[in-house]
Amino acid sequence: MRYGNPSIPDALNELRQQGVRKLVVLPLYPQYSASTTASTLDAVSQELRGWRWTPDLHFVSGYEREPGYINALAASVQEHWEQNGRAERLIISFHGVPRRYLLAGDPYHCLCHATGFQLAQALGLEDGQWQVTFQSRFGREEWLRPYTDETMESLPDQGVKSVDVICPGFSADCLETIEEIGDENREIFLDAGGQHFSYIPALNDRPDHLDFLTDLILRHARVWLDGLDNDPEKRAGARERALATGSPQ
Repeated sequence: MRYGNPSIPDALNELRQQGVRKLVVLPLYPQYSASTTASTLDAVSQELRGWRWTPDLHFVSGYEREPGYINALAASVQEHWEQNGRAERLIISFHGVPRRYLLAGDPYHCLCHATGFQLAQALGLEDGQWQVTFQSRFGREEWLRPYTDETMESLPDQGVKSVDVICPGFSADCLETIEEIGDENREIFLDAGGQHFSYIPALNDRPDHLDFLTDLILRHARVWLDGLDNDPEKRAGARERALATGSPQ
C-alpha cells in the first residue's frame, strides 16, 4: 500500500529476501498524476536507495487507454444496466487535484478525459448521455472542474432525474467511493430533486479486471521472461561458452 500496510518498504524487503532481482512496479492508478503515480515511484526509489545491490526496475506509469481496462469498465456498466436499468446520464467521476497541477504540466486531467471518452465510445453513448466530473476537493484553491457534488446538485434542475455514477480512477472500492459517492453525493442529488441514483462499483476482483492486469504485467515483463535468466537451456549454453573462453564459472 502507498499509505498503509503492507507498506512498500516491507513488500520490497520481502522480495529481496526471496532473491528477486527484477521488479515490475504497477501502481493501481490508471491515470498518471505526479501526486499519485509519481509518488509511488518516489517511495520505491527511496527504499531502493538504501540497498547495496539494487534490482532491475520497470515502472508502469499508467493504463488509461488500455483496451482490456476500458472493456472491463464497459462490461461492468453493461451488467449494471442489465440488472438495474439504465439511467438518463452516466457520470464518470475521478478524484480531483488542484487546477495548478494541470497548469504546471501534469497530464492527469487529459488522461481522465481520455478514459471517459473511450468508455463512452465503448458503450455507444452520445453527447448528453455522459460526462466527466471530479470529486474530493478540499481547501480553498480551485480544483479540476466540473465538481461532482456541484454537478449532482445542478442536474435535476436541468431535467436529469436519474444518474449512474462510476469512478474509473479507482481499481478497488474504498471510503471515497462507497461513502462520498455512494452516500454523500446520492443524498445531494436526491435532495436537489433527483429521483434515482445508482453507483456502479469499481472493478475490484472482477475476472476481466484481473485478467487485464495479469496481461499488462506480463507484457511489461516480457523482455525478462524471454531472456537468458528464464531459459535453462540458454543459461547452460552461456555457461559452456564462458568456460570455452576461459571465463570464471
